[in-house]
Amino acid sequence: MTREQMEIDCVVVGAGPSGLAAAIRLKQLKPDLSVCVLEKGSEVGAHILSGAVFEPRSLNELIPDWQAKGAPLNTAAKDDHFYYLTRSKAYPLPTPPPMHNHGNYIISLGNLCRWLAGQAEALGVEIFTGFAAAEVLYGEDGHVKGVATGDMGIGKDGKPTETYTPGVELLARQTIIAEGCRGSLTRTLFERFDLRADCDPQTYGIGFKELWEIDPAKHQPGKILHTIGWPLTADTYGGSFCYHLENHQLIVGFVVGLDYANPFLSPFEEFQRYKTHPLIRPLLEGARRLSYGARAISAGGAQSVPKLTFPGGVLVGDTAGFLNVPKLKGSHTAMKSGMLAAEAVAEALDSGAVEAASYPARLKQSWLWRELYAVRNIKPSFKWGLWPALAYAALDSFVLRGRAPWTLHHTPDHTRLKPAAASKPIAYPKPDGKLTFDRLSSVFVSNTNHEENQPAHLKLKDAAVPIAINLKLYDAPEQRYCPAGVYEIVEGPALRINAQNCIHCKTCDIKDPTQNIVWTVPEGGGGPNYPNM
Repeated sequence: MTREQMEIDCVVVGAGPSGLAAAIRLKQLKPDLSVCVLEKGSEVGAHILSGAVFEPRSLNELIPDWQAKGAPLNTAAKDDHFYYLTRSKAYPLPTPPPMHNHGNYIISLGNLCRWLAGQAEALGVEIFTGFAAAEVLYGEDGHVKGVATGDMGIGKDGKPTETYTPGVELLARQTIIAEGCRGSLTRTLFERFDLRADCDPQTYGIGFKELWEIDPAKHQPGKILHTIGWPLTADTYGGSFCYHLENHQLIVGFVVGLDYANPFLSPFEEFQRYKTHPLIRPLLEGARRLSYGARAISAGGAQSVPKLTFPGGVLVGDTAGFLNVPKLKGSHTAMKSGMLAAEAVAEALDSGAVEAASYPARLKQSWLWRELYAVRNIKPSFKWGLWPALAYAALDSFVLRGRAPWTLHHTPDHTRLKPAAASKPIAYPKPDGKLTFDRLSSVFVSNTNHEENQPAHLKLKDAAVPIAINLKLYDAPEQRYCPAGVYEIVEGPALRINAQNCIHCKTCDIKDPTQNIVWTVPEGGGGPNYPNM
């Protein structure tokens, strides 16, 4: 069966904040252009996961009357609290200036994206949910000419079933890649166009989030709490967030930098331990966990941003890496990058240019770049350990004010693991099922589902590596860094991949010490279905 083809002016891959902002801005500038958005989740917002304290700066620029139009920004940020934790104590610290949240909102980013999708559709943008962009299409001259969605109805044996439906080719004059962190198409574009030749390696974190319904007497809408320290050791980057949303709901989250060295560390278990701290436990006692999720975040900052344009398209949002790490925010920067890219794409479509060449210059002249460049040295300073990094951050923020005449650099996260023989095992307590949980019960409340009769979307370059190298040298760290129980060492020994459990966080693709695991898109519509996350 041949693929159906659809010709369009611009296709956007991903209905996150950057992709939707790009689509909206493009239609604002050029109402007659045909623009469509592909979203691999079953609905817009299904795969969106963020803290999230949202800075509305980009939204103010994109849709100034967002309040009148009913944007779901309902809980204004009020009190900021910042603590250093030991095992049993919480010591208040001054809240760093980037973490002051006056004027911001505690939101569900998934719900904001659902609302943005409605705004886009009102402008004439077509949004196709449940369709995963699985392949970049190239013209005879080598430039990108669009994307193809994945075939549906392929069995585990790789052969078409009776429900087989071929993918659709979307032939576009310009393609905006807004896949989010560690996108599978983005990886192929990096390689084909050497987009990472002149930047640092990207560095990542894994973020966990649970949504709880708590006792109304303990609920303080707008209250914000961040911590550093326990349960992580001083040589591991990370921290927590705890936000009081509306409707007696509490957001509890934890971030671990994926540059950690100890292969016995389990980011998921560290998150579970965090909830037992005396500062957090009382909030959750008697409460009900509503949802769970995890995802990787791009944390390299300005020095890790790749070349953003290629013949036929651009990169926007977290797929390029615009998170402001000290501010703990990336949605406003992702949206701004999408808006700037849309302006450059509109210009290229007008002129007939193959490459939206003005995008990098627009970015460098914007507040987005000034914001990222000023904090570029904060995250890499944590390679020295927690206390030296905090001292440097104070120097950089208060004395140098982001104008240091040097730039600190990153190394790839997967190279940082030490051998198991040189590392200390960590004994994690068993979950109690009330405050702390195991992976499988957590995956259950993420509403994750995949069609079982399909090829595994988690692929090994070399099937021998998990046992010969990962197990032998690192005690199979994929069993611990995966937040969904996808990887198991079973009798043999052999590696079992439970791809149905995958919540699309991409951590395995990032942290595998030999880069042997490759994450690809499953059938469209598969994965988590996050409500209110």
